[in-house]
Amino acid sequence: MNVEAAAQAIADAERIVVLTGAGISTDSGIPDFRGPKGIWTKNPAAEKASHISHYLDDPEVRRAAWLNRLDAQVWTAEPNLGHECVYELERRGRLHAVVTQNVDGLHQAAGHDPENVIEVHGTVRFTRCWNCNDRRPMRESLDRVRGGEADPPCLVCGGILKSDTISFGQSLVPEVIDRALRVSEECDLMLAIGSTLSVYPAANCVPTAKRSGSTVIILNGQPTEMDRHADHLLIGQIADILPGLVGRRAS
Repeated sequence: MNVEAAAQAIADAERIVVLTGAGISTDSGIPDFRGPKGIWTKNPAAEKASHISHYLDDPEVRRAAWLNRLDAQVWTAEPNLGHECVYELERRGRLHAVVTQNVDGLHQAAGHDPENVIEVHGTVRFTRCWNCNDRRPMRESLDRVRGGEADPPCLVCGGILKSDTISFGQSLVPEVIDRALRVSEECDLMLAIGSTLSVYPAANCVPTAKRSGSTVIILNGQPTEMDRHADHLLIGQIADILPGLVGRRAS
């Protein structure tokens, strides 16, 4: 593992795309899904709610989902050193885009221009009506739940509200995926952080960048499905390795 060589590649790059997965947010207290302490491991009902058919067809599933949203750890989570290191690339004017599989909004909270963050799986920070597509801040609906509405309907048409995330069985937004793959073609360095790179189509960003001649750096706590594409493969703790890659010291 040659961190120095990877750091030099980042220093030489001008159009960096960072692809992030759940691993970058665990230090902010946000658990992954299927690990030993994962959200779905501890609460199988939450996994059921993640399937769009169950959510739409079963009011009990929706009521449970709204209760879970009230106390979700994302509302108290703050960006960690990993997020700050990624933002450092934007601050220096060398970040082309962040493509994230996460829905927590912590990249924006770290300081990124929202236009530079491509959220391939959506965001928990907003709701969207399944019927009329009305979109508004999640906090408005959570206030309604606290006020006694167990399954708050859309204020515009009365339709079913859900978080503006992509559930299992729900189609991805083609324009978002197209943009993620386009910036991957345009970059001169792809830095994948905290992802097993096993969820598609987001994982396709790595071979797309490689085919376009970009340097590929993968940083993760365990091997990934895309390790064969890496010019620099770094296995270890993100908080220990990433600051050295971008030349940022922990505060």
